Formats: sequence, structure tokens, C-alpha cells
Amino acid sequence: MTTDRQDFGLAGEAVAERWLRTRGWRVLQRRFRNGHRDIDLVAEREGTVAFVEVKARRGGWCGGPLEAVNWKKRRELVRSATIWIDRHGRSGESYRFDVIGVIMDGRRVRVRHVENAFGISSRA
Repeated sequence: MTTDRQDFGLAGEAVAERWLRTRGWRVLQRRFRNGHRDIDLVAEREGTVAFVEVKARRGGWCGGPLEAVNWKKRRELVRSATIWIDRHGRSGESYRFDVIGVIMDGRRVRVRHVENAFGISSRA
């Protein structure tokens, strides 16, 4: 059973996935789980694999989507991405971390995609 908050987050992930697909990305995996950690979307385009964290909000940003991903979450994403690469990575691919913010304010939906949002050694 999911909560309203979880349902809202899943809706935000669906918006982000459509956003990526319309821009030529192929979604390789949704909600990759590694223990209690997960990566919302893993997408690939032209040899680049992006590990995407999606932040959905109702109304104003309350800060941008990048600010919503603190250093602990970044560390978890890096750890999970390392495991994904060990299991699924191919030679010649490059990897990066993106953050997509989705604001769903009634019928209006806005998307902000921060490409290459942080590096592996990043700590905010």
C-alpha cells in the first residue's frame, strides 16, 4: 500500500521519464534498488548513462531540485550507481548524475533538468 506522498513521487518520476524520452533518452531501469537505497531512473543516450534523482513538489520550489539532494543522498546515489555499473555497465560508457525537479501545481507541470548535477566526490 502506498501513501499519498509515495503516489505523488511516483507521478513525478513518470513525468521525468516522459521528459527524458522526448529528448532522446532510453530508460534502462526504474527504481533500481540496492538495500534501502534506490535510484529513481537510470537512462542512456549516445553512450552516456545518467543516474537520475527525481524531486517532485506541489507549487513553488522551496529551493531548486539540486538543493533538495543533500550530501547524504548524493553519497547513497554514488554507492548505488557503483553497484549498478558493476552489474550492468559496459565498456565505453560514461556516467553522470542528474537531478530532475518536477513541480505539479494543479494542471500545470514544470520540469527542471539539472544535467551533471554533481560528481562522485561531491559533498554539499
